[in-house]
Amino acid sequence: MKARQDEVQRRGRGLGWMSLGLGVTQLAATDAVRRISGVDDSATSRAVVQLVGARELVHAAGLLTSRRKGIWTWTRVLGDAMDLAALGIAIAHRCGRRRRRLVGVTGAIIGITVVDLLTAAQVTRSKEVGSVRAARGARRGGFMELTATTTIRKPPPQVYAFWRDLDNLPTFMAHLREVRTTGDRTSHWSASAPFGKHVEWDAEIVDEVTGERIAWRSTGNADVPNSGTVQFVPAPDGVSTEVHVVMSYDIPGGAVGKAVAKYFGEEPHQQLDDDLRRLKQVLETGQVVRSEGAPWGKRARKEFPQRPAQPLSDSEFAKGADA
Repeated sequence: MKARQDEVQRRGRGLGWMSLGLGVTQLAATDAVRRISGVDDSATSRAVVQLVGARELVHAAGLLTSRRKGIWTWTRVLGDAMDLAALGIAIAHRCGRRRRRLVGVTGAIIGITVVDLLTAAQVTRSKEVGSVRAARGARRGGFMELTATTTIRKPPPQVYAFWRDLDNLPTFMAHLREVRTTGDRTSHWSASAPFGKHVEWDAEIVDEVTGERIAWRSTGNADVPNSGTVQFVPAPDGVSTEVHVVMSYDIPGGAVGKAVAKYFGEEPHQQLDDDLRRLKQVLETGQVVRSEGAPWGKRARKEFPQRPAQPLSDSEFAKGADA
């Protein structure tokens, strides 16, 4: 496909150089062009040849410098049609040697017209195929919904209060860099994105029941439109809280969408599961705990200040026993 597009582009440039040569010749050697083509020696024919030469120079400029070659190839086809019409009229009013010359020129113009027409059609077809591919790329993006649940050994009011203080969210959500409160129900979010970039958006709380539920959504022209709901449900043990989270993202399409989707991981729900695991650790232990098997945590993103999971030292054990 790429080779075919390159060929079409080369052909378009070739037509541009052809137009340049024809234009310069018709303007610089108007009388010679008239004699060779068989037209008469009138001032009108001289003016027509020069106008056609100027038109060819305009076509050359468009085909050689403009990125919209499809338009300029079709203008060449239109110019060819005008030339053929003029030559047809001239042939009808000529005879002898001049008529034969006009017929020969007409044959050459017909050949050029065929090349112009094929090139114009191919350029148009190439653009249509590119548009279809772009549309298919965009469709690779789309809606993504993530769900996760965890149980935290803290009462619902405490878990709710921690989440409701939006500044706490980056302490356990991997992709968030900062959440800044801008109003009673509004906030500004900043998150990590692929290739060392970041995305930002404004959000508002659209539904809230104190101690039970928080629902929010992005507002304005968010880089990645999103929404979410978190519910805090008393667990059967009467002490803990079941946290149920649903997050939705409108992933952009094309290469950006592919990169964003990849950033969420092979299993997108796993990231949210990890976020809630860290929330559980923060609320139950006051910090995120990593294993000895991953001593740097997620070092590539440098996400969280973490301590290794290991048995208590003798002094820590004694201190705990005294408490």
